[in-house]
Amino acid sequence: MHIVMAASEAVPFAKTGGLADVCGTLPKQFAARGHHCSLFLPGYRRAIHSGLPVEDTHVSFVVDMAGKQVASRILKIPMHDGAVTVYLVDQPHYFDRENLYGDEHGDFKDNAERFCFFCRSVVEAIERLRLHVDIIHCHDWQTGLIPAYLKTGFGQKQWYQHAASVLTIHNLAYQGRYWSHDMNLTAMDWKYFNWQQMEFFGDLNLLKTGIAFSDFITTVSPSYAREIQTPEHGCGLDGLLRSKQAKLAGIVNGVDYNLWDPRHDKNIAQNYGFETWKEGKALCKLDLQTKLGLPVDPNVPVIGLIGRLAEQKGWDLVKPLLENSIECIPAQWVILGNGEPRFSDAIGSLASRYPNRLAVRFEFSEPLAHKIEAGSDMFLMPSRYEPCGLNQLYSLRFGTVPLVHATGGLIDTVADADQSPEVATGFSFQDYSLDGIRECVQKAMNTYSHEPERWSTLVERGMQQDWSWSSSAALYESVYSRAREQAAIEGRL
Repeated sequence: MHIVMAASEAVPFAKTGGLADVCGTLPKQFAARGHHCSLFLPGYRRAIHSGLPVEDTHVSFVVDMAGKQVASRILKIPMHDGAVTVYLVDQPHYFDRENLYGDEHGDFKDNAERFCFFCRSVVEAIERLRLHVDIIHCHDWQTGLIPAYLKTGFGQKQWYQHAASVLTIHNLAYQGRYWSHDMNLTAMDWKYFNWQQMEFFGDLNLLKTGIAFSDFITTVSPSYAREIQTPEHGCGLDGLLRSKQAKLAGIVNGVDYNLWDPRHDKNIAQNYGFETWKEGKALCKLDLQTKLGLPVDPNVPVIGLIGRLAEQKGWDLVKPLLENSIECIPAQWVILGNGEPRFSDAIGSLASRYPNRLAVRFEFSEPLAHKIEAGSDMFLMPSRYEPCGLNQLYSLRFGTVPLVHATGGLIDTVADADQSPEVATGFSFQDYSLDGIRECVQKAMNTYSHEPERWSTLVERGMQQDWSWSSSAALYESVYSRAREQAAIEGRL
């Protein structure tokens, strides 16, 4: 099967979040399973200068962007012994920028134009490269137009005759919603600008477009697939998603254990495995405490947090928890990430007042993220909602017990010590409140301090979990078959 993916980011070319991990890892998983996979990305500055050898395909063309003629050139990077080919859509005016989506002033004002151009270029490039496509797998709103072009036969491309489409929603909150007149950038007939397909409260909605036209839709955990069909988590699209229920599935993201495994991680002070975790984590904790200027104490529990300081990630609970409880919870806290000033300012102030209890780095450092996973005893992830989450999966492998809000992918991957004691791997709280998170942390602290055997069981059971991409890739293969069946029912295959 030839699987073509289209995404706005992928490691090692460009990354702002978990989307890049997924799109950088899945293609090589499919290659290992005997498929050929192509990946289309915007030709960002950092992608073209990633250090990998870039080749010119000698395919170029002009795209009419609402009357403006814009040149598109296709570059390529063969990978994994030729089983994966990465294609970059090169247009410096749109993509030769320091950042992917915006700068200190906010989102780029031409993002609708940039990603409409990207989708138009992908559709045209596939035709000119003469790729035989079985599945076109699109990711998030930035690629939402591609299923629409395929379903409507836009441009009458030959490759449409063999292809079915799948759209993966990584976070429903980000929808690519723009002014209605940006519809002209899509070059699609205005008849599709209606409440069932592309229009959303008078605006153009590119994620809604992808949902409406795809042969199959996935999101990144089974629980999140259910949650987005409710008014609470549906972000205004719950009705459309309920109507697509038969063509909607949740598949948990996987972990690349080549990168995230304490047995061979080069970023940590001591490698360790299931059998040697006590000695290994003790040395990693010492290293982490030393590096961050915390008192070296093997007995005090270290609680790690990594990621954006934003309300979605639960910082409206973490901030008051620390403000009210940092003196009475006998723990050290380690925080890595940046985000909203209302949270970073408050946390920075606390770190200044309690340097022996709280260490903060307002940045993102991949090596330090690994050190925190290895050196912490617990990992707090209290997201208000979480489509999948990856850090709780990293934590399980590193023997760092996750404490999570029972939502989305977190509830799918962390079994609570009270509710499921026979299979427990961590602690969770149902009530999204200050009392809820405080009780969860206190339960974990009590278990760590007073029930060492139970704690060891949680650690060891978590370390033996397998959240590798192999099982997820098999589920995607099943989805691809269902997408092709759907396209055949509609007479397109």
